[in-house]
Formats: sequence, C-alpha cells, structure tokens
Amino acid sequence: MSINLAIIDLGSNSCRLRITRIFENQRTELVRYEKEYVRLSENMGPEKVLKPEPMERTIATLTRFKNICAELKNVRLIAVATAAVRQAVNQAEFLHRVENELDIRFTILSGEREAYLDYVGVSRTLPIDNGLILDTGGASMEMILVDQGQAEELVSLPIGSVTLSQKYQLNDQVQAADLYDATIKVDEMLSTQRWLNRARHTQVVALGGSNRALAKMYRWKLAENPATVQPVHGLTMQTSEANQMMHELLATDRNGRAAIRGINSSRADVIVGGLLPLMALLRQLNLREVRFSNNGLREGLLFEYLDHEIERSQLQEI
Repeated sequence: MSINLAIIDLGSNSCRLRITRIFENQRTELVRYEKEYVRLSENMGPEKVLKPEPMERTIATLTRFKNICAELKNVRLIAVATAAVRQAVNQAEFLHRVENELDIRFTILSGEREAYLDYVGVSRTLPIDNGLILDTGGASMEMILVDQGQAEELVSLPIGSVTLSQKYQLNDQVQAADLYDATIKVDEMLSTQRWLNRARHTQVVALGGSNRALAKMYRWKLAENPATVQPVHGLTMQTSEANQMMHELLATDRNGRAAIRGINSSRADVIVGGLLPLMALLRQLNLREVRFSNNGLREGLLFEYLDHEIERSQLQEI
C-alpha cells in the first residue's frame, strides 16, 4: 500500500507543503506542492519576538495545509520549523498554540541540521564533488562546504532576506548608504568563517527563495518563447550575468522589481537583501558561475525517510 508523505516546512518568509506518494517499490510521485508567503519573521527585531499578525497568517496557512492533507488517505506528516521559530523568544507560546488548535507538532531544526538536510537534498540530485552550497532564507543562511562529495562544514548564520531588507531599508528604492551598510554586515558575517577560503575557485550551488528568483529572472531572459524556458534545477549563470541582473534590481524600486518577469510580487521587497550573501560569496571567493538547485531541505527529509533515517517521533498521522 502506498503512503502520502506530507512535509510542512515553516520558514521565516514562506510556509511550504510538499506531499509525495511513496509506493511499495520506493517509487515516488509528487502529489501536491503549496507555498504561502507568511512572513513569520516580520518585525521580529533584535528582541526576536514573533508578532501577532504574522502568527495569525501562519496559523491560517497551516489550517489550510492540514485540510489539504485530510483529503488524502494514509498520510504521514513531518512538520519542521527553521530560523524564525528557532530564534523566537516566544517560540513555546506559538508552538503550543499550533499544537492545541491544529494538533500539529513541529520539530525545530537547528541551523546545522537544516544545513545538512540542504546538503542531502542538493547532493542527491545535482553532482557536486567540491564547492559550496548556499541556502538563503528569510532569517538565516546556511552554508555547506562539500569536499570530495562529503559535507565538511555545516554552518548557519542569522541573516536572511527579510531581516536584511527590513534592517537596512532595502525593500523599496535602495539608498547607497543603506546598501553599503548591509553589504558591510554580510561581509563581516562571512569573514568569521575562515573555512570559506577552501571554496575559492570551486563552484557554488544556490537555493532559497531569493536565489531561485534570480534564476527564474535569468531563465526568462534566456527564453526565446515560453516553450523554451529552462528549469531552475541545474541552471547555471555566469557571475558577470548575476552582477548585471543585481544592477537591474537595484536600479529600480519595489514596483519595478515586481514587474520583472520571474520575480514574484510578494518577494519584490526582500530580493535585494536576499541576494547580498550570494553576491558577496561570488565576489570574495572569485567564483566564475553559480548553479541553482530547486531541491533542499524538504527533499532532504524525503530522502531520509526513504533511507529509513527519520525518527518515528517526527511522523504524525492525519
């Protein structure tokens, strides 16, 4: 008998649901994929408090996701939360409410665990022997150094698209002084990671909403017509092209960015902040190109389930 494995990934910017049907022969089939921009980390500030309005948005989305799961038979649910909940001083209050109202129990992933799942999701679907994996989320960024196919470093830093964009006013027309301050902040965070020098002149595989948005923007520039649009997964872009598109994003305001094909209007106010880590790494490590992955944390969990590496305590029946 097949089962439907539902994975809810509650991030700082978006909440996603992936439902995969797993057959007895281990064959898999994507049943449904949903994404909502809940902005759970909105206005958390340095005090790291989840605010009422983002929590309400998130609970409404989780309610919808649970109803979707309830329509299917033989569902097993894995629910994980990342940076926003991980950093929040009122996480217990939020998680208690979710469990009481929706009977969903979240596992809070550590930054290192999140980075490892990214590594599994990427390395099982894209060849990477030596290089760097970068996942830029709403309130954190994960970096994984891959050496001869193995994850040698797993690091999570508390900066992301939402936090950088809000703190440095990068959401609309960007001022030079604000961009400079944000760039210096990212450079300072990266400078603490001495191991990054080992990734010089190798390759970088980028994932996360803002990085994927850059890939979507690029693939539309390449396409002669809609029928020739390339998939994001495995798409490669030269650093010079990434620099040119970053220039295009900075040269306009929020509405202008939202009008660019490939940029979702819900991401137009955070994409500049979200791309700063990638652009810094391309510059500092002298990388000639960036490759994009559509797979990461959720696919990592799926692979672990297939490999019987998921603890029973993480699985919930619906």
